[in-house]
Amino acid sequence: MSRIGKMPIAIPAGVTVDFKDGVVTVKGPKGTLSREVVGNIGFEMDGANLLVKALDDKAETNAKHGLYRALVNGMVMGVKDGFVKALEVKGVGWKAAVQGNKLVLNVGFSHPVEFVAPEGIKFECPTLTDVVVSGISKEVVGQTAANIRAVRVPEPYHGYGIRYKGEVVEHKEGKTSGKGKK
Repeated sequence: MSRIGKMPIAIPAGVTVDFKDGVVTVKGPKGTLSREVVGNIGFEMDGANLLVKALDDKAETNAKHGLYRALVNGMVMGVKDGFVKALEVKGVGWKAAVQGNKLVLNVGFSHPVEFVAPEGIKFECPTLTDVVVSGISKEVVGQTAANIRAVRVPEPYHGYGIRYKGEVVEHKEGKTSGKGKK
């Protein structure tokens, strides 16, 4: 039995969880999220807590027990508070800007790179070198931020690239000159 799956999910005030016909739906102040539940997994309300139950002892069900608990917990946190990923653009003359629902990156290519915001995602650029991706779905926010970072992954010699805020890039030593060697 999953240790993660056994933990209850605290349901805050203003958030409702429904489970019907294999689909779990979470509604909150920031929006609504739904996810299909595959396997023999059930949900049970216990006061202000939601319990995820494995309805049999098959290995496949046990494998999904903790997964669905984590996914539903992320949905509850998303509709209550939302999720944010911050990125920073490092490079000479590199910049980012938001135009409507598009993020436009000028990162050393001969052309600007444009990202259209997926449904439920919002882009912000507080400065020319900072990008903030926000939304209610943890999965979509993380994937969108990863796709933006993949345009220019930080390189180890000068540190140029798009990185997550606070990400540490290990710098490599460059070539040494041949001075003094015989």
